[in-house]
Amino acid sequence: MQKKVNIAVLVSGGGTNLQALIDAEKKGIIKSGKITLVISNKKDAFALTRAERANIKTATVLRKELGSQEAFEERIKELLKENDVDLIVLAGFMSILSKDFTSDYEERIINVHPSLIPSFCGQGFYGLKVHEHALAKGVKVTGATVHFVNEVPDGGKIIMQKAVAVKDGDTPETLQKRVMRLAEWKILPLSVEMVSNKLINVK
Repeated sequence: MQKKVNIAVLVSGGGTNLQALIDAEKKGIIKSGKITLVISNKKDAFALTRAERANIKTATVLRKELGSQEAFEERIKELLKENDVDLIVLAGFMSILSKDFTSDYEERIINVHPSLIPSFCGQGFYGLKVHEHALAKGVKVTGATVHFVNEVPDGGKIIMQKAVAVKDGDTPETLQKRVMRLAEWKILPLSVEMVSNKLINVK
């Protein structure tokens, strides 16, 4: 049987993108990788419940308990090593990782961002804020981008993008839902499979 790469998903909130990945693995869209660990930086993240329901191992790493970003990142690295993780997926993970962390996992950390990078991205652009800015600017097309992660927020190489139409009367909330459904939940699993498949050949 083909060896699979071990995937860790880092989360902070509800875990809708994590759920899209779990579902894609069940459907065989992700076949070169297996989600073996979910790490949250929030104790009450619903994403942890989603992981537990899918019988995926979970861990919580809290920066305020560890005292510094360095200690926080070291603890995450320990968990990744203990679980032999090959690929890291940031799925609504609300913590920017330092160069010390990202350089250890070059082209092994991927993130989904709810716009067509280079639009509406970088420091301060996350969640609903991205869609608020897109609507304020009056763009007719937005979308989502999956990219590799480096020390620059949303600065890594683009893996996949998908465009989504902005409709008259859209609110940040309606636009967010459409971008998730039509773009994020489609290109994130496809990107995970693509990168996992490449990493199998490296293993």
